[in-house]
Amino acid sequence: MPNLFRVGGYLVYFWSNENGEPIHVHIARGKPVPNATKIWLTSAGHCVVANNGSHIPQNDLNELLEIISAQFFLICAKWREHFCVEDIVFYC
Repeated sequence: MPNLFRVGGYLVYFWSNENGEPIHVHIARGKPVPNATKIWLTSAGHCVVANNGSHIPQNDLNELLEIISAQFFLICAKWREHFCVEDIVFYC
C-alpha cells in the first residue's frame, strides 16, 4: 500500500489492489482504514469526493482537496509506477 504523503494528521494513500479502477486516493486520520474517504481524480486535475467514510470535517476536506489537486502529477506518477501502467483511467 503506497503512502503518498501526510497533511497534518491525515494520510493520503492508495491500496495495492486497486489497479483497473480509475485513479483515486484515500484519506484517513492516522493510519489506513478500509472505509476511508475516497477521492477520484479527473484528467483536468480536479478532485471528486466519492465518499467521506473518514468523516473529515468539510473545512479540512476542502484544504485536502486543494493539496491533492496540487499534487496531481506526483499522484499520477506514483500510480503509474506502483501499478506498472502507462495509461491512467480517470474519473469522468
